[in-house]
Amino acid sequence: MPLKDPTFSVGIEEEYLLVDRATRDLVHEIPPELFKACEQTLRSQVAHEFLRSQIEVETQIHASPRTAGDELRSLRATVARLAADYGLAPIAASTHPFARWKSQKPTERERYLAIAEDLAGVSQRLVVSGMHVHVGIEDDELRIDLMNQARYFLPHLLVLSTSSPFAEGEDTGLKCYRLAAYQELPRTGLPGRFESWEEYRQTVDVLVRNGVIEDASKIWWDLRPSAKFPTLEMRITDVCTRIEDAVCVAAMYVSILRMLYRIRRANQIWRTYPLFLLAENRWRAQRYGVDGSLFDFGKGELVAFRDLIDELLVLLREDAEALGCWPEVVHARTIVERGTSANRQIAIFNQLAFGGHDQAEALRGVVDHLVTETVA
Repeated sequence: MPLKDPTFSVGIEEEYLLVDRATRDLVHEIPPELFKACEQTLRSQVAHEFLRSQIEVETQIHASPRTAGDELRSLRATVARLAADYGLAPIAASTHPFARWKSQKPTERERYLAIAEDLAGVSQRLVVSGMHVHVGIEDDELRIDLMNQARYFLPHLLVLSTSSPFAEGEDTGLKCYRLAAYQELPRTGLPGRFESWEEYRQTVDVLVRNGVIEDASKIWWDLRPSAKFPTLEMRITDVCTRIEDAVCVAAMYVSILRMLYRIRRANQIWRTYPLFLLAENRWRAQRYGVDGSLFDFGKGELVAFRDLIDELLVLLREDAEALGCWPEVVHARTIVERGTSANRQIAIFNQLAFGGHDQAEALRGVVDHLVTETVA
């Protein structure tokens, strides 16, 4: 039976941290009236997250990253408008510049309390937010096949999204500190290679059968088959502070999957590399961001990310144009030239610190920048 083409539909989920506009610190809990107002306006497209200071939005299913981005912009604006009535604001960044994890509590819902209990002290440090992109790949076997191949490109997507250079009031030296905190959890990181959907299911069922997890939703890999939808869910990226950057990442991801599917139809396959090597690129992406280099494993050498992105754009142009998202994909060049949110946060902190502000004032200035840029 011939393989049916995937829909390559797109959905985006974003998690925001809510800050007090007066103190710039994270709130300890979203006011119940605020969340109720968000639910009344956005209905099922808004949800609680692991921490009481977080809120999640998710788009509907879209035929293109562009229309998903249009809806995401509306969702952000709605949350910001409603939060303003309570003196609060969302920030689309994967860490807060100076919030203390000891002040944060898990949401009082059965799922999150169970996670907090299971993960013990590790869960307390998870003051992080992310962006997840779902792409419709309806065939089970194809979903696993594309997951195996797409792992190669995950560090490239991470580079374009980095927004978590600060943690607990310190410059961590990483462009993406979020993954360093997240990596302490079990069942995270890059997925291994699976030969088939059946092998994947058998692997997950070992944990389910022994009561370790209820279902595959508690597998938190950087890339996974969704436990709820017929999608391949990309989870490695930070939440992008600028909407256009988020749409670019989503457009690149779906274009990568279409490219891999296209060459598969031509009886070709993207070469798979050892997890050890892929993990090295993952580390380099979170450490250095757009200013660094990644391994080109075909050449066996490090290449500046600025050069790699040009090569990747050449590779993806046919597929991005077919999907109608080439302008969104080529925006990656702009991200590289101006830097990501992480670059801008560090620059603002340094500007304020060198301008005579103390560290606390400079960090509050970074929060002000994030509040403005989140809905700009």
